[in-house]
Amino acid sequence: MLGPIDYSQLKDHLRGKVSILCHHNADPDAIGAAFSMERLIHTLDPQAVTEILYPDSASLLADRMISHFGIDASSHPKIMGAGVILVVDTGSLIQLEVLQPTLKTGAAKVFIDHHGRDGEISRIADLYIVDESAVAACEIVYQIWRSLGLSPPKDVAEALMLGIAFDSKHFAIGTPKTFRIIAELIELGATLSGARELLQGVMDVSERLARLKAAQRLTLYRIDPWIVVMSNLGSFQPSAARGILNLGADVAIIAGNEKEGLKASLRATEEFYKRTGIHLGEDVAKQLSERYRGAGGGHPTAAGINGFGEAEKFLTDAAEILKAKLAQSKKSDTAGP
Repeated sequence: MLGPIDYSQLKDHLRGKVSILCHHNADPDAIGAAFSMERLIHTLDPQAVTEILYPDSASLLADRMISHFGIDASSHPKIMGAGVILVVDTGSLIQLEVLQPTLKTGAAKVFIDHHGRDGEISRIADLYIVDESAVAACEIVYQIWRSLGLSPPKDVAEALMLGIAFDSKHFAIGTPKTFRIIAELIELGATLSGARELLQGVMDVSERLARLKAAQRLTLYRIDPWIVVMSNLGSFQPSAARGILNLGADVAIIAGNEKEGLKASLRATEEFYKRTGIHLGEDVAKQLSERYRGAGGGHPTAAGINGFGEAEKFLTDAAEILKAKLAQSKKSDTAGP
């Protein structure tokens, strides 16, 4: 939790040459947290040299955000001899993929995250800030700004709002602290309508076609009382998964082969997680990522995987894992004291 963190120690790391790392397929929360930390570093040390890195690419929504704010982010490190590696919104080292070797240098390693505490990260981190009660990493970053006696400028407040809006499913979930932070960000100039407009945007033809193809190819499982849907799709997997949920599914797993790799997106309703306790990131994605030699993880109702293997086999395995987890969940409910 953030309460006992020694912020003076954190402040000592926010200067000089700093590489800021995000997880694979960086989303708006990761990009918002990285951008906001970069601006904080330059506020504290105007002579600082920084870069924002992600392993492969950013998500479509994050790309919109990068363009909107003019963020300099890439998959190619430029800083030589960084004194600090700052990792945001990353629950496991495997999610850093090709950027993992940067952690083997003598640089200080700082992690800021809202997922569960990871043992491997704990072993290598010089400073590990975790707040599992936060719905987004951007919540934590905002608290860091305020703990240092600073208020983020309007554009940073907007970026933080976007990160929180994305991970809270457009403010559908959150704690009292989440909504207090949102109110403060509005006072700093961010707007709910601005966040909604940028995150929703207008789907282009290719994305709409991808969603329709996913619906056309779906395989439906009825595991009472849940409706679980699988579909093979080579692009726009997260968008298609969200679309399938909107059609009425409780769980949607969309996977496809892109070039030599495999990409998958997993989504579930809040009701599914609440009643089954199945955490897509921890219980499903991590297990599948190990089986398919990739990086995977995420949140209870939203997770992703990058790996290697055939999409159809992956979907079959995903269905079997989910069936087994649901059977365990049912037994737990009926076991009694």
